[in-house]
Amino acid sequence: MRVGFIGAGNMASAIVRGVVAAGAVAVEDLAVTSAHGHSAQSLARETGVDVLGSNEELVEAVGPGGAVVLAVKPHMIPGVLAPLRDLLEEYGSLVVSLAAGTSLADLADLLAPGQAVVRVMPNVNAQIGAGMAAVCGNDETTDEQVDAVVGLFESVGSALVLPERDFPAYTAVAGSSPAFVFTFIEALARGGVRNGLPKAQAVRIAAHAVLGSARLVLERAGDGVTPADLVDTVCSPGGTTVAGLVAMEEAGFSPAVVRGVQATVDRDRELSGS
Repeated sequence: MRVGFIGAGNMASAIVRGVVAAGAVAVEDLAVTSAHGHSAQSLARETGVDVLGSNEELVEAVGPGGAVVLAVKPHMIPGVLAPLRDLLEEYGSLVVSLAAGTSLADLADLLAPGQAVVRVMPNVNAQIGAGMAAVCGNDETTDEQVDAVVGLFESVGSALVLPERDFPAYTAVAGSSPAFVFTFIEALARGGVRNGLPKAQAVRIAAHAVLGSARLVLERAGDGVTPADLVDTVCSPGGTTVAGLVAMEEAGFSPAVVRGVQATVDRDRELSGS
């Protein structure tokens, strides 16, 4: 399947790099456009993908049955799709949207009846090939089309098929949470600095601790081991870890995280009108 990206910003560029590196799509089957051109030209020099002069050219180049990825800001979606509506219908293109807060129903209202649409919510970690993406197709998509999109995003991390009703929760737990984790790493580092560690060293120590902890959770999950089980393996009776953990819980650590997730979900639903 040929794939075209409308937009060549950070997320689209990360996906294209990952797709090329993984060999998920041949370079000659990839194309991009960009409103300003500079980012697309830079991506083309780096990866060898084609840069086309207009979105109409991109739909035609991708051809019948190809995928057109909308990698632009949500407010730009109507203006991008309006001139492409008939062309996308003519070519039977699979439309793939990365726009946050833009539902499958919203997209369907901008497209011809019967257009196959897949909604994807990636996260910022796709930039280093460690992303997490949720994928959901409308009633017009085939299992093969959805699987192809999952494959694309697995080239820059992990991806799973998720009902659209769960996208607000996913947005909080995976889309917004990198900002929460970055804040946690910064706070850990600040605690280290308070006790004499140089800042850069403290950040490196904290980031590696979080990275290793996340990998351990994933690797042990297959054995039925939960994060709570792993907490117990670190907390010796009367030891330093449990002292720190109790102090954090007394300050509202876990409830604060849950409240942050809920606030994110509520705001996502507010923005999407759901």
